[in-house]
Amino acid sequence: MGWLCRLADRARDRGRARWWNDEQRLGRRGEDLAHRYLEQKGLTVVARNYRPPSGGGEIDLVARDGGKLVFVEVKSRMSDEFGAPERNVGKAKRAALVRAARDYARRADAPWDAVRFDIVSILFSDPPAIEHFTDAFAPVRKL
Repeated sequence: MGWLCRLADRARDRGRARWWNDEQRLGRRGEDLAHRYLEQKGLTVVARNYRPPSGGGEIDLVARDGGKLVFVEVKSRMSDEFGAPERNVGKAKRAALVRAARDYARRADAPWDAVRFDIVSILFSDPPAIEHFTDAFAPVRKL
C-alpha cells in the first residue's frame, strides 16, 4: 500500500505544478503526508484547510481523537539547515490558529475544554521524517 500512496502523491504533485509555486506544493505535500500519518495513528481527519468566514487564520487539518477535537498545524521543510520545522509556529501563528479554532469549535458545537493543538513536523528526507507533537501548545481555555 505504501508504494500506491507514493505514486498517488507524485501524480497529485505533478498536477499541482501547473498552478502552484514550489512553496505551495511543498506545503500541500506535507499536509498529504500528515493526513495519512495521523489516520495511521488512529485519528480521523474531518477537515482540511479550514478558514473561518471572517478570515483570521487557517487550520491545516482538523481531526477527531476519541472525544478530542484536534487542530493540527503542519510544517514542512526540505532540510533542517535553518532549524526544525515546528519551531516556525510562533506567537502570531498560534493566535491565528486559536481564532480559527474557536470559530470551528463553535460551529461544530464542540466544548472548548475538549480541544487540543498539535503540530506535525515533516522533513523531506528519503524517506520523509515525520514528527507529531501532541498538545503542542495550550490556549486560554474559555469559550
